[in-house]
This record gives sequence, structure tokens and C-alpha cells, in this order.
Amino acid sequence: MSTAATATITSPLPSQPKPAPRIAAGTADFKRSNRAMFFGGFSCFALLYCVQPLMPLLSHEFALSAAQSSLALSISTAALAVSLVVSSAISERLGRKPLMVAAMAIAAVMTVLCAFAHNYHQLLAMRALLGVALGGMPAIAMAYLGEEIEPTSLGLSMGLYISGSAFGGMAGRGITSVLSDHFSWRLAVGIVGVAGILAAWEFWRSLPASRHFAPSNGGWRTLPAGFKLHLSDAGLPWMFALAFLLMGAFVSLYNYIAYRLLGAPFGLSQSLVGMVSFLYLLGIYSSVWAGKLADRFGRRHVLWAVMALMLTGLLLTLSNWLPLIIAGVALFTYGFFATHSVASSWVGRRALSNKALASALYLFFYYLGSSVVGSATGVMWERSGWPGVVMVLGASLGLGLLVALRLRSLAPLGAAEK
Repeated sequence: MSTAATATITSPLPSQPKPAPRIAAGTADFKRSNRAMFFGGFSCFALLYCVQPLMPLLSHEFALSAAQSSLALSISTAALAVSLVVSSAISERLGRKPLMVAAMAIAAVMTVLCAFAHNYHQLLAMRALLGVALGGMPAIAMAYLGEEIEPTSLGLSMGLYISGSAFGGMAGRGITSVLSDHFSWRLAVGIVGVAGILAAWEFWRSLPASRHFAPSNGGWRTLPAGFKLHLSDAGLPWMFALAFLLMGAFVSLYNYIAYRLLGAPFGLSQSLVGMVSFLYLLGIYSSVWAGKLADRFGRRHVLWAVMALMLTGLLLTLSNWLPLIIAGVALFTYGFFATHSVASSWVGRRALSNKALASALYLFFYYLGSSVVGSATGVMWERSGWPGVVMVLGASLGLGLLVALRLRSLAPLGAAEK
């Protein structure tokens, strides 16, 4: 046999390229991805909730009831809830980063345009379009983190993303409250929109490209199977229900606490009421803290405990002593972001395939709760005042706590889920 033939037979097969390692805590890419996701969370919450403290002003300018004024927020979250599922399917073909960048940019432009609305119907139309655009951000972000971040670092990374959301919610509410008190709500909304454009640019600049995303050619045909897979899971539907109850309670409290503090016996100014949003700073800490606890002790052991903090804080707001009310809102806010951090990262670990759809379903119910419970609680506010609001939200959180306790006995799908 010739030497050439022998060489052909004995030469080793070309080695397969090793898969790219996942992003781990302490690396440069981990810092870049977390910086990008912080800005993404900031932009999403700032653009979405900047109108929340303006609801009393919108009621006055457009002659609206509290429930009607709440539509400025509810119509956005409802459109977002529907758009999430569509966006998750699109991202399975186009990729994560391009869709998230486009979502942030379009939503920011829509927010700037809201400042020029001639009437309430135009404002609602642009807020609806904003919600549709933002559908390409939150679920895709959760899917990106689930695919790219090393499992033992996922809780921390998700917590940092949620902390960006907390900061965005605080900044959006704070900016619009102060500026609307001294200038106008239109200028306030326009400035938040410009901040959103800058956040979209930083997100695009910082986020590492996907390394573990595999495009799917199934498109819409994969959705029914994906729905069936996730909704037949022993744990995911309970997490979706928890998202509905959690966000419905959280948005409702911040929707109507402004009406209470602006009225008798407190009579606070719009700026002072807006300062309540600085309690979101607690969420920046609690989301990271809860993510670390969940990585260490397991989500099933942490979830019910942090949710109990929300219920305790809610009950404290029944007081007529302002410092105790603020303390209650603070504890409620701390517990909410901790609970959301734990639950959302659990969905990312529990879903073994089609993670974008699983995240989209979680956030679909999350924002649906914001719309349904947020507007329904407005009717209760008009009929029964703050005690009626607390009664509705207490019932929601009580049900949520039962769900969290049920999830304690959920069997893990593998070593990565605990």
C-alpha cells in the first residue's frame, strides 16, 4: 500500500468545533450583557409606566374618571401582552438582539410622539402602538439570558435585569412627576422618550451577540406544540398564574396610591407623590438579593417567603399615618421585585425548550394582570376608596401565596432546576 494511501487511512477525522462557553459571572461579556440588560429593563419600565403618576392630571385635562385615566397604562400593557407571543415566534427565526433593539427604539419614538397628542384618543392610540413594540423586549430578554448565561449565574443576571426594570420604573415616574408639576406632562413624557432612545443605543452597543441561539424554521407552526408543551407542564402554568396576580397587585397599588395621597387628608403635591417612586430603588437591591438567595437555596424555598413581604406591606397601607403608609409601600415594592426575580428566572430554568415562548407566556399573564386587575381596581377605588383597593389586592396576593406554597412540592426537571 502506498504511503499516500496509508496517510489517508490513518489521518484523523477533522475535530468538531467546541461549542462556545456560556457567559459566566466575572467575565467581560457578563459585565457587558448585564449592562445592556440593565438599560433594557430601564427603558422598558420607564417608557411603559411613565404615565402612571400622570393619571390624576390626565383625569383633569381630559375630564376622565380614575378608571378611564388608567387606560393610558392598561391599553399599553394589554397590547404588550398580546404582542409578546407574536414576538417570541418572530425571534425564533430572526434572532434575539435585532428584535430587542428595534423594540426599544420604536417604543421610545412612540413615547416622544405621545407628547404631541391632540386628544385622549390619540394618546391611547400611540400608547397602544408602544405596547405592541415593547412586545419584542421582555420575553426575548429572558430567553436570551436563559440561552447565553451559565446556569449558576442566571439568578444573578436575571436579578440585575429586574433591577434595571426597577430603576426604569422609578426614573420614569420620578421624571414625569417633577417635570409635570413645574412645567407640563407633555414635556415630561417627551424627555422620557428621548432617554429611551439613548438607552436603545447603549443596549445595541453593549449586548454580546447570541452564541447559543439556533434559528427555527418552524415559524408559526411550532406555536401550538409549544403552547401544549408549556401549559401541560406541572409547574409552568402555576408560574403564569402567579405572574398575573403579582403584576395586577403591583400596578394597582401604584395606580391609585397617587389619588389617595393627592387628596384629603394628605394633600401632597404632584412632585411629592412622585417621590414615592424612589422606593423602586429597593427593588434594585431586592431583585439581586433574591436572585442570589434562589441560586443558593432554591426557588421553591425562597418564593413564598418574599411574596409574604408583599402582603405584609399592603396591609400596612391601611393606616392613615403617612410614615406607616410609605413603609408599607416600601415593603410591598421590595417584596414584589424579589418575587418577580425568583419567578421569572425559574421559568427560564424550567422550560427545557422554546424558552422564548415560555418567557412570553409568563409575561403575557404578567401584563394581562396589569391591565385587568389595574383597571378593575379603579372601579373599586371609586366605590370603596382605599380599603376597597386593599381588599382586591389582598385577595390577589392571598391566592398568589397559595400558588407559591404549592410550587414548593414541584418536582425538579433536572439538577439545574431547584
